[in-house]
Amino acid sequence: METIINYFETIPSLHRSIILVGGLTFFWLLEGAVPLFKFKYHKWKHAVPNIFFTLTTIIINFALAFLLLRSADWVIANDFGIINWLPKMPLGLYVFLGVLLMDFIGAYVPHYVEHKVKPLWMVHLVHHTDHKVDTTTANRHHPLESLIRYAFTLAGVFIIGAPIGIVMLYQSMSLVATQLTHANIKLPKKVDHLISYILVSPDMHKIHHHYVLPYTDSNYGNIFSIWDRLLGTYMKMDREKLIYGVDVFPDEVKNGNVMELLKQPFQKYQKPTIIPEENRRT
Repeated sequence: METIINYFETIPSLHRSIILVGGLTFFWLLEGAVPLFKFKYHKWKHAVPNIFFTLTTIIINFALAFLLLRSADWVIANDFGIINWLPKMPLGLYVFLGVLLMDFIGAYVPHYVEHKVKPLWMVHLVHHTDHKVDTTTANRHHPLESLIRYAFTLAGVFIIGAPIGIVMLYQSMSLVATQLTHANIKLPKKVDHLISYILVSPDMHKIHHHYVLPYTDSNYGNIFSIWDRLLGTYMKMDREKLIYGVDVFPDEVKNGNVMELLKQPFQKYQKPTIIPEENRRT
């Protein structure tokens, strides 16, 4: 474990790029072999806006990386944060708690907040207006959302007391996990369901991309599914009945155009449809 943490403390940018591109390539190929839906679309054309927003996220994270490093160094130097206030523990447990809490404070909480605060939902909307969810959708985030998520990550570092090794390990795990959960792949239903007891599975997350409430406001988890299960935001539905997108923003052409997506957060808020309980697809 010490070797792993030492590696992630100084992980080269090239290695992080390999994780990003390697994961994207792997799941892209897997989608062709075992697709959940046989989309009738030009895959490369669909990927263009998603890759554009992936690149803007990388640029923002790279530009602000010094803040993350200084914050992580400060909490260790000052023995600050939850995991540093706990009694001394084995390194493996220390790392596990750090990753677990980063997943909650740095991912689940901001995701939940983005769905509940109207201006933040309009920013997050860019991620949800993809009508053909696949592995490239994973990092389809408006630059404003990248900044919002970065702020929550910084807050998480201070609250948790996470050293940079844990932060980089978590971010690498998160990257691959989101590529997996958005990938248009079909696991055996029982396998997917078993995975979802601990980790966010592909089927579990795709319910979050269903086009109407309450499904859109469920399954916020990033790596670990326990937060949804503990906090009552877990939902199930038949994956064959999934419809992607957002019902009040139905224009697929606009939702696939980079310039339109950049303007999307500044459109007038429209209240999503809520399916009556008796009509919900379980």
